[in-house]
Amino acid sequence: MFIRIKKSKNSPKSSVQIVESKRVDGKVKQKIVKHMGTALEGEELDSLRALAESVKLSIEQSGQLPLFADNEPVSPTRNEMKESDADREAFAVNLLDIKEEKRVIKGIHDVYGKLYDELGFNTIITNPARNKRSQEALKEIVLARVANPESKRGSVMNLEANFAVNLDLNLVYRMMDKIEDKEILKLNKLVYTKTKSLFKQKIDVIYFDATTLYFESFSEDEFKRNGYSKDGKFNQPQVVLALMVTKEGLPVGYKAFSGDTFDGHTLIPVLKEIKEHYDLDKVVYVADAGMFNRDNLKEFETLDEHKMTYIVGARIKNMPQSIKEQILNLDNYAAMNDNTKVASFEYEGKKLLVSHSLKRAKKDKYEREKGIEKLRVKLSKEKSVKTHLSNQGYKKYLQLENSDKSTNSKNCDMNIVLNEEKIKEDALWDGLKGIITNNSELSDEELIGQYTNLWQVEESFRITKHDLRVRPIYHHKESRIKAHLAISFMAYTLVRHLEHRVRLQYKKLSPQRIRTALLGVQESILYDTKNDKKFGLPSSITIDAEKIYKLMEVRINKIPYLL
Repeated sequence: MFIRIKKSKNSPKSSVQIVESKRVDGKVKQKIVKHMGTALEGEELDSLRALAESVKLSIEQSGQLPLFADNEPVSPTRNEMKESDADREAFAVNLLDIKEEKRVIKGIHDVYGKLYDELGFNTIITNPARNKRSQEALKEIVLARVANPESKRGSVMNLEANFAVNLDLNLVYRMMDKIEDKEILKLNKLVYTKTKSLFKQKIDVIYFDATTLYFESFSEDEFKRNGYSKDGKFNQPQVVLALMVTKEGLPVGYKAFSGDTFDGHTLIPVLKEIKEHYDLDKVVYVADAGMFNRDNLKEFETLDEHKMTYIVGARIKNMPQSIKEQILNLDNYAAMNDNTKVASFEYEGKKLLVSHSLKRAKKDKYEREKGIEKLRVKLSKEKSVKTHLSNQGYKKYLQLENSDKSTNSKNCDMNIVLNEEKIKEDALWDGLKGIITNNSELSDEELIGQYTNLWQVEESFRITKHDLRVRPIYHHKESRIKAHLAISFMAYTLVRHLEHRVRLQYKKLSPQRIRTALLGVQESILYDTKNDKKFGLPSSITIDAEKIYKLMEVRINKIPYLL
């Protein structure tokens, strides 16, 4: 088998096909094994070709051809089924005698269940002969989190009510106790390998960030501890989750830290673990300014010999005064395009690249003025100092002032006022963004472009926190907390990998739209009260769901059947 790129005469797009050559009657003929989709020349076509290579490898390893050939219908028609008169007789019922016993959601298990096996998650818990029930429980809990994330008890109830899956809660907890550090390491390696297979076996850029996940608890231990909470839950213990993704948002790996770990102290341990366990070529690591500190910059030096280069956001307002003066002098900047100017400086032996964006400057000004206006309104309504005792957000522009300004006044009454001087100073930084790098191969434009793609990891955390509701965490034991994070990471991997395939082979659909489409693939279990027969009646499905089924090589049953 090989990958064929076929250009269309009437379209700017090219078709990507998996083709098999066969000798028939002494002649070599080519048969399309799978049509992967169409794409424009460039990165879009390269991504689709890489996906085709991954699918081809899976076909070769399994030894089974795809279920659907090119242009084959997704499900059998009635003519293809050729029901006999005897078959039809079995379906002769009086509708007045029919009752719906239950309705079962099929789409999540059909599609995500197949992807779960393809990604190798059915091998995470070792010793399958002894742990078959635990493996099955893990799969069901992961799929339940994709479908409707709840507590483990809630997931068990949801599986029974909507998916016709009976799962014992105690089995779920026993399964979680089998997910230990070696299983988590295996999961990380597995996900990295599967993601790498989609990029011609090479990942050249990894995006890194960390976030906090809080507990519905107020007691601390060595792992769940109070720390700086990004969710504003400062009185509740938390853990810190570090996540690595590609520029497409596909997962590379993750690592959990105790809740009092500073974000900036998570990067180096993760990079060292990658160096120890993963087979990586030359990779650029990209992280935001939260990872910028002197300790990290020193540690980065030790990574140079391992071909690890980095692009890290710089806290340019905290730089030495001499460098800040250079940054604020716009005469040092050269135009990169109509919107952006760049300047390069040396900082502790590293390249400090600062960009000034007109669009960003306009946005910074608008947001600051909007925040200050809210402060003015609040100050006019509430004069009490206590209500403004905070330095968060735009409250940093507030200052205390003696209410009696006479020279010899001994009045201790204080007012809260706006610091107009600080507002003017901050306005000088509008539109400025800095990055530190040891990469000498990428151009300034490429460096800025790579850093700009950090929104992918931010979106990944949004999906993890909100769509998959990884927090709050209800577990107390460190081992079960880590197992919960592993389950959530597996669910996130399923969501992102399917989203990637759908985008390349069909069209861009958000994880929520994919989930909604698959939740709509249902089946009614009908009961004939007269003769005790039961029937399965598939629901109608949307075009999106039908396309997803086809690209995942899952056949849709559209015909009623006798149970």
